[in-house]
Amino acid sequence: MNRILIKNAKIVNEGTIFEGDVLIENDLIVEIADSISLKTSDCIVIDAEGSYLMPGAIDDQVHFREPGLTHKGDIESESRAAVAGGITSFIEQPNTVPNAVTQEILEDKYQIASQKSFANYSFMMGATNDNLEEVLKTNPKNVAGIKIFLGSSTGNMLVDNEAVLEKIFSSTPMLIAVHCEDETTIQNNLAAFKEQYGEDVPVTAHNLIRSAEACYISSSKAVALAKRTGARLHIFHLSTAKEMELFTNKIPLEDKKITAEVCVHHLWFTDEDYKTKGNFIKWNPAVKTAEDRAELWKALNDGRIDVIATDHAPHTKEEKMQSYLKAPSGGPLVQHAVVAMFEAHHQGKISVEKIVEKMCHNPAKIFKIEKRGFIKEGYHADLVIVNPSLPWSVKPENILYKCGWSPFENFTFKSRITHTFVNGELVYNNFKVKDTRAGKRLLFDR
Repeated sequence: MNRILIKNAKIVNEGTIFEGDVLIENDLIVEIADSISLKTSDCIVIDAEGSYLMPGAIDDQVHFREPGLTHKGDIESESRAAVAGGITSFIEQPNTVPNAVTQEILEDKYQIASQKSFANYSFMMGATNDNLEEVLKTNPKNVAGIKIFLGSSTGNMLVDNEAVLEKIFSSTPMLIAVHCEDETTIQNNLAAFKEQYGEDVPVTAHNLIRSAEACYISSSKAVALAKRTGARLHIFHLSTAKEMELFTNKIPLEDKKITAEVCVHHLWFTDEDYKTKGNFIKWNPAVKTAEDRAELWKALNDGRIDVIATDHAPHTKEEKMQSYLKAPSGGPLVQHAVVAMFEAHHQGKISVEKIVEKMCHNPAKIFKIEKRGFIKEGYHADLVIVNPSLPWSVKPENILYKCGWSPFENFTFKSRITHTFVNGELVYNNFKVKDTRAGKRLLFDR
């Protein structure tokens, strides 16, 4: 029997922090108490004094690039980086090559992950203008949800047929996750900038091309459609102050039919950073203004925004170093997301309890993930120990992404993840990922 005893931890769970011990047997949490005494010969003991013990983070939006784009990243490399960053479960998006728009292609991704993933995994089924029949075959017990791009992104999965959208929203009982940017608005903005600059449009125009207006037009339409059809809608990577009026904190999360996510980069960077970071912070939706960022933080803390995720989407340095119009959008984040939020905690922007709520509890609730996202007896032992006062700097030699770069390069974080457990296995310990692929397929209580 594999037994691990974590002693003297500041346990963060369901809005409280209390000092205590946690006992893991095989893949489960079997006891939580003020003090647990066992012979050291019976178990491995880890003293977590001064550190937080939190549930493993659940990242509801990543692009791990496999199959078809594995020069940028793959399930093995990016899940390794995820567990080093305290993310123990991920939900991957369908815009790989080929796009995951049939049940067969979707299941192929699960087969790859079952061999290669360090973290627990699920994959979204992709919707297109003409695959409704395939979408409706999706099994709600073992697939996270349906993904719709309402704005073009990596891949060719734009759904712009209104009748198709109406059908998907009204006929699937599953959670529908959407990328909201209005394509017509973006194309009109782009044409105006090309008229001015030709092919030399500067990256500082990115948030003006993929504008706040483009986001609001699309997300407000999606919300209206969900209200009309009764669909279960989850909007990814919100980036503007204006969109915050679309969401409520007046009802408990369990009763919400429309939920909202924000990503680490929209909470961290602003349009001022394009001058120094350039294409390395080129994301879709774009990083917006300081005013937008302030409103995102406000909505996150008051409960209008439910989840913090990454939209981890690696590209090679060479791809990013092209001109603005040629450089792809997206960047790697899973290794640094949790410590970035702890940095925000040090800055007084968010409590540790709220970090755990938004990165662990709420994704589990929204997707109805079975027995994960909380520190509870009988739950899977997906756990992370965070030392809040152990500074370290992001350097090329400690970046685990296959693409080899990070928008946080040379930044010194005050907090460090020291241990990550996936299904009771210690997979990461002080900058070293063990060669243990402990990840399992996520199951859903639906």
